[in-house]
Amino acid sequence: MDVELMTVDEADRSVLANLIQFYLYDFSDIRDLALTWHGTFTYRHLDGYFTEADREAHFITVDGRLAGFALIRGDVDGDGSWNVAEFFVARGHRRQGVAREAARRLFARHPGVWTLSFDHSNAPAAALWRSVVSTLAVGPVGEIDRHPPEAAVASTRLRFRVAGEPAPRPR
Repeated sequence: MDVELMTVDEADRSVLANLIQFYLYDFSDIRDLALTWHGTFTYRHLDGYFTEADREAHFITVDGRLAGFALIRGDVDGDGSWNVAEFFVARGHRRQGVAREAARRLFARHPGVWTLSFDHSNAPAAALWRSVVSTLAVGPVGEIDRHPPEAAVASTRLRFRVAGEPAPRPR
């Protein structure tokens, strides 16, 4: 199984927008997400991944086939750290190590400090991220729980450092 990350170009923006609909549909089980009258979910940040230098969008592929996406943002805390904003693996590719390998490749692109958050009600995400981070982090992993009204939903934020050389730029 060959898991790769590919940069999402403007020409593939509509493909990413379609995948985000599946992602938000999955999230609608744990968050109060309403459909628009067009039968879609709203994702306000898509444009930024094509116009802002500190955002990156990547497709996740398995053996050359589309399997998901990862959206990351740079310098979220004003200290040069990176943040996993959104991460999605389609159902047909779950529980096969795809997410773990895609995350490993994603973190290798930007060695240094990373953050990510997951909802308390998303047990699979909590298990995945704690496991992945525990194997890749160099040094301690900071963990902060947030609850309403401080945060929109009860969530955990991980902050950790990844060592290594930057990976080659995605194709």
